Amino acid sequence: MPIKVLVVDDSAMVRKTISDTLAHDPDIEVVGVANDPLIAMDKVARLQPDVMTLDMEMPRMDGLTYLRQLQKERSPVAVVVVSSLTQQGSQIALDAMDAGASEVLAKPDGSMSIGALAGKLAFHIKAAHAAKKRFRPAASAPVARAVSQGPAPVAMLGRHDKRLIVVGASTGGVEALSQLLPGLPAGLPPILVVQHIPAFFSKAVADRLNQLCGYQVREAVHDEPILPGQCLMAPGNFHLLVAGVPGSYRTRLVQSPPVHYCRPAVDLLFRSAAELAGKHTLAVLLTGMGSDGALGMQAVRRAGGINLAEHEDSCVIYGMPRAAVQLGVVDQSVPIERMPQAVMEHLSLVGA
Repeated sequence: MPIKVLVVDDSAMVRKTISDTLAHDPDIEVVGVANDPLIAMDKVARLQPDVMTLDMEMPRMDGLTYLRQLQKERSPVAVVVVSSLTQQGSQIALDAMDAGASEVLAKPDGSMSIGALAGKLAFHIKAAHAAKKRFRPAASAPVARAVSQGPAPVAMLGRHDKRLIVVGASTGGVEALSQLLPGLPAGLPPILVVQHIPAFFSKAVADRLNQLCGYQVREAVHDEPILPGQCLMAPGNFHLLVAGVPGSYRTRLVQSPPVHYCRPAVDLLFRSAAELAGKHTLAVLLTGMGSDGALGMQAVRRAGGINLAEHEDSCVIYGMPRAAVQLGVVDQSVPIERMPQAVMEHLSLVGA
């Protein structure tokens, strides 16, 4: 059966463009549109959509208030937020995900057609629908800042330590990263993260993770040294690569074409790490739709590194990890709640 979609936006142009574009996908059926949440309430009851696209700024009731109401009602509708995201609006985007939104997409500015967004919206609608169909564990309580147990892990780092930890995630990844990263102690080799995420929103996510972790988490800057004891995240709309020489790594941010519909792409980070760090690479692939990261893990495996994938039981969408498992390049599949421990255990096996 096609995925039934309700488009909610106060702009008639946006409603029509999204509806017309999605109509070309045989797996999706737009069953209705609404220009504000009050109208949407009635149409959700009558039309029973599987997925709703939702703007945040609308008359009579804002999107975030409506989203929280849907959460209280335990609505079965998956929600993809499509809104104008700026640095100021990123906190609202984070709040939307906390309130149950499956995806947050940035509405294009005047220099870009809304049709360009609608063209990739189908992918995110399918991801949201798949995520809603799976059981999602209850959200965990906020994680306290990580505190090292026993000897400080920094003692593990030699002067010429070449190890790198690279992490990739997509749908459900913000929640997964919020469990993985705060569970890791300070003083580890550098951590690089690619999370499929819109521009502007990535900084807000990095800032929130920084508050949860006992080490620095921030967006990467082009051509900066990659240093132990910190976690660098790919900015939205930029691929993050590892450059430099073994033991003296630097970041490289590029806007080459998307890979697997995504920029940043996990494959590019993993491949570049494998090329430079080789057997000193520990790759971690978390929840997400599609196959991004599988070929990158294949490169890590061929270079002698170690690959960990999130187990199906804890994934919001078991797509990316499944692709890597099916390719035969995963050393261990681990539920997200045990992933920090697995990273620490396998890190000792990655040659320094």
